Amino acid sequence: MKVIFMGTPDFAVETLEAVIKAGHEVVLVVTQPDKPKGRGNAMQASPVKECALAHRIEVYQPRKIREQECVDYLEGFAADIFVVAAFGQILSQELLDMPKYGCINVHASLLPKYRGAAPIQWAVINGEEMTGVTIQQMDIGIDTGDIIAQEEVTLDADETGGSLFDKLAAVGASLCVKAMDEIASGSAIRIPQDESAATHTSMIHKDFGHIDWNKSAKEIERLVRGLNPWPSAYTHLDGKTVKIWKATVSENESGEKPGCIVDVTKDAILVQTGEGILQLDEIQLEGKKRMPCDAFLRGYHIEKGGYFA
Repeated sequence: MKVIFMGTPDFAVETLEAVIKAGHEVVLVVTQPDKPKGRGNAMQASPVKECALAHRIEVYQPRKIREQECVDYLEGFAADIFVVAAFGQILSQELLDMPKYGCINVHASLLPKYRGAAPIQWAVINGEEMTGVTIQQMDIGIDTGDIIAQEEVTLDADETGGSLFDKLAAVGASLCVKAMDEIASGSAIRIPQDESAATHTSMIHKDFGHIDWNKSAKEIERLVRGLNPWPSAYTHLDGKTVKIWKATVSENESGEKPGCIVDVTKDAILVQTGEGILQLDEIQLEGKKRMPCDAFLRGYHIEKGGYFA
């Protein structure tokens, strides 16, 4: 099939590679405009753009894909299908209707659960035991289109946002190619979503990682894993930011207030939460490298009885 591929982050790269490897003709890659990044604000291309250029595929970077000049430009490619994976812009009905087989989307959840942004992180934060990938026929709603294919993925006990991201990217790539084959052959079955079972997720911003020690140790530990590697869970001590990269839950209680450092051992810091104690195993002090807690404690003195805020 002649394909226009739309995607932006790392998650979409594996699907683009799979579509190319499967022998489809990717006539155009559409991705978000380059953005300034780092201290020098140098312009940074998206991972999908870098992948496309490596394969010598034309790249298009509209600021607003719904504008008429963009619609007219895409129409000139006479694509059979649009494949969308974490593109970051909403398509108009005119675009959805343009290709012969419509537009399909690779979504990192088992729709209708976790429609919207950041379904990978939220699955970890909410303590899900199972998630997966859905290939959906796109319609004008946000992740409301008919389901073409789904595959479940089990979360490990120590699953992080990053590790689950890698799992779902791989599953999404192979599932997308399989769905495209079924669409081309006419054997694809489209199942409407159950609106009564729909849930929605919100965008995650950097300040979302600020730990509320009034929450339970289990909730905070899941937050730590879900926001690893981005944007990371963090707290403050003596006016400095401390990122928490790994932690362990203890159901013991100290009687102290949430946020209190109830003990400091040679290799861990124990903090009272709203319910249970959280053992900090890997942390990163502002301006320093992330490190196991034992290494951190050899170079930085932490007082029992102090408070994280």
